[in-house]
Amino acid sequence: MEITKAVIPVAGLGTRLLPTTKAMPKEMLPVGRYPIIQYVVEELIDAGIRHILFVTNRSKSAIDNHFDDYSELMLHLELGRHEMQEVSRFDYRGRGVEFFFTRQQVPLGQTKPLGTGDAVATAESFVDGDPFVVAFGDSIIGSREEQTLMKRMIASHGDHHASCTIGVQEVPQELVHQYGIVVPIPEEMEQADCRIGDLIEKPRPEQTPSRLASSARYIFSPEIFDEIRTVSPSPSGEIYLTDAILALIEQDRMVRAVKLGPTEQRYDIGNHRAYFKTFIDFALDDPEWGEEIRSYIRDKSK
Repeated sequence: MEITKAVIPVAGLGTRLLPTTKAMPKEMLPVGRYPIIQYVVEELIDAGIRHILFVTNRSKSAIDNHFDDYSELMLHLELGRHEMQEVSRFDYRGRGVEFFFTRQQVPLGQTKPLGTGDAVATAESFVDGDPFVVAFGDSIIGSREEQTLMKRMIASHGDHHASCTIGVQEVPQELVHQYGIVVPIPEEMEQADCRIGDLIEKPRPEQTPSRLASSARYIFSPEIFDEIRTVSPSPSGEIYLTDAILALIEQDRMVRAVKLGPTEQRYDIGNHRAYFKTFIDFALDDPEWGEEIRSYIRDKSK
C-alpha cells in the first residue's frame, strides 16, 4: 500500500513549556542539530510521504519559514562548499516533497483551538478521499538503528484494510494514567501487530488491562471524518480524536496497533523535563560530538 499524504497538527499553545514557547513554537525547539518538527518530517519522508499539511495557528509562522524554499540560503551553502548532505536536506522540492499550511480556527470567545479531532477535520479537503497519516509535531520517534515504525504501520494498514492504525509503545504501569491506553483483543495481545478492542483514556494504574500507550502516530482511512462529525464535544468544547477512533471500534471497524520495535522510542516533548532528557539523548548520539558531550556530562557529574 502507498500513502503519500500526512497531516501534522501543530496548533497547540505549548503552555507547559512557557516561557520558552512564548515567542517560539515548541515544535521548533532544537533537539541536537535539528528542530523537533524536522525529525517528524524526515520520518514521514523516509516512509514515502510526499504531501504534508501543517495545521497551525497564527503564532506558528516559524514552521512555515523553516520549510520555505529558501533559494538564497541554498545558493549560499553551495557556494560556500558546505557538506552537500546538509545542503540537499533543505532541498525538499528537489526531493519531491510539498508542504501545505492551514490554520485551525479559534472560535469567538474561546482562548484555544477545539482539540485534536477538530485539527484533523480541517484536513478533509486536503486528504481528498485518500488514506493519510497523522503525526503530532511535538513527538519524535527515535532509534539508534533505522526507524521503520511508519513503514510498518502503512504496510499493516493496507494488509488488514484498516480504518485506523495506531503506533503504540509499552509504558511503565505507574505512568499509564498519563496516556491514552490501547487494549488489544485477547487473542492478539502479545503480537507486534494486533487488533484493538478498546481505548481507555488515562486509566488508573491498578485498573488498566494494558500498558500500550498511543505514540502520536496514526493512519486513517477517510471515513474518520464522518466519525469526527458525530463526536460530542467535551465539557471544555474540545473534539477529541480518541473519541472518533473509539466510535470506529464500537462499530467493529478494523482498528490496528503496531508496536514500536525494541530499538525505537517515542520522545514526547510536552514539558521541560522531557525536553531536557530528549536533548541529552540526541546530543549523546551525535556522530561528531557525542563522545565529547558524554565525557563532559561524566565530568560534571563527579
